[in-house]
Amino acid sequence: MDKKLSLNPNILASAIGKLPKDFTKEDIIKYMSHNDIKLVNFMYPAADGRLKTLNFAINSMEYLETILTCGERVDGSSLFPFIEAGSSDLYVVPRFRTAFLDPFAQIPTITMLCSYFNKDGQPLESSPEYTLHKACKSFKEVTGYEFNAMGELEYYVIAEDEGLYPATDQKGYHESAPYSKFGHFRTQCMAYIAQAGGQIKYGHSEVGNFSLDGKIYEQNEIEFLPVDAESAADQLVVAKWIIRNLAYEYGYEVTFAPKITTGKAGSGLHIHMKITKDGKNQMVADGALSDVARKAIAGMMELAPSITAFGNTNPMAYFRLVPHQEAPTNICWGDRNRSVLVRVPLGWSAGSDMCKLANPLEKESNFDTTEKQTVEMRSPDGSADLYQLIAGLAVACRHGFELENALEIAEKTYVNVNIHKKENESKLNQLASLPDSCVASAQCLKAQRAIYEKYNVFSPAMIDGIISKLESFNDLTLRADIKDNQEELLKLVDKYFHCG
Repeated sequence: MDKKLSLNPNILASAIGKLPKDFTKEDIIKYMSHNDIKLVNFMYPAADGRLKTLNFAINSMEYLETILTCGERVDGSSLFPFIEAGSSDLYVVPRFRTAFLDPFAQIPTITMLCSYFNKDGQPLESSPEYTLHKACKSFKEVTGYEFNAMGELEYYVIAEDEGLYPATDQKGYHESAPYSKFGHFRTQCMAYIAQAGGQIKYGHSEVGNFSLDGKIYEQNEIEFLPVDAESAADQLVVAKWIIRNLAYEYGYEVTFAPKITTGKAGSGLHIHMKITKDGKNQMVADGALSDVARKAIAGMMELAPSITAFGNTNPMAYFRLVPHQEAPTNICWGDRNRSVLVRVPLGWSAGSDMCKLANPLEKESNFDTTEKQTVEMRSPDGSADLYQLIAGLAVACRHGFELENALEIAEKTYVNVNIHKKENESKLNQLASLPDSCVASAQCLKAQRAIYEKYNVFSPAMIDGIISKLESFNDLTLRADIKDNQEELLKLVDKYFHCG
């Protein structure tokens, strides 16, 4: 058996005998026929970032062929604010590579993510999913490389506090049971996500861990493996849907909100990127970070102010991006440094066989550890539109290859110290800052929109819609206005609790 299929938890991949990227309509129909599948769900992301669902009860083979081939009609004006009611009909057509067996359905159901098409049967230029497709396509055409990504999905689980084995406040990082209370829930989420095709790296409890008003709040994280950027976004939206549905079954509350109270860790959605060619990682050269990686980083340094328009989309996002916490506030990058915007994680470049050192009976492994090297954008959070965000990052990395002085920009913005320490104040003062509100973020996007619209990646209508939404929050001075007003802050928390 193919090594990629052996131990693969994806139920459909195992049954069909193919990786999801190779699924065909015939494969889906054959699986449904042989396994007595009664229902099909189409799911598709709308402007609010959430997946919408259309259910089909299969009444004949002819009907199944029809919906899988032709898709179905939906009301675009109810899904996207930029679509007028007078010409709102859109098609949604399933992407077979996203098919999975619904883990929550009482009646056996196959679910697939869909792409949007306009009245002429062409991809909808302003749909988030097609925007990401165009971003990846232009990245490859300009650079000759493939753009890969993966996310770190942070969230809080909230339930009644039973008072047993109390956790240490804000010391929940990688905690184990019984001090960590929701490991069983996290691992069940991971199992369902993996069965649905999600390529998971690992899961763990995170820093945030506190009790309030008789409830326990525990921060968790599920981190994914790098895959092609379009699949990365698909996996993240499905993962959020699974986590919320399973929480509902358990009677828990879950939030991906960037901030849920003061003085406690907020939740981010860090995105790691890897640039490849012919399947080979291009982020490392001769044991060090490559010029390819540095050019991509330079592009992110240049577009960092406007990337917040896709990655930090409600006012609470900017209560997380404050100094002296792990969330970034300044535009800089560095190695293994959590005070920076773009971090180069530990890259397995130590040059020793750690497996053999830990296990003397093992033979030398000669494992190619360069494949593990990524760079990480740390500003985004759970309010992000995942397709727009990853598309924006692809544009930024592509932009770095188009800059004549990219390596100079990378050198200028590199830091190797904690910039929030007093002794490094002079370095901090040299660095530009991220926007501190939705309105400021919109202004940055206005100034840099031409770069995103280049090669027709982001449509003007989409950019206009993002700017309009951000400006509507009218929060230019909100962070300063209510920083000491706990009551008003909690009202905001409640308002944006279920973002993304």
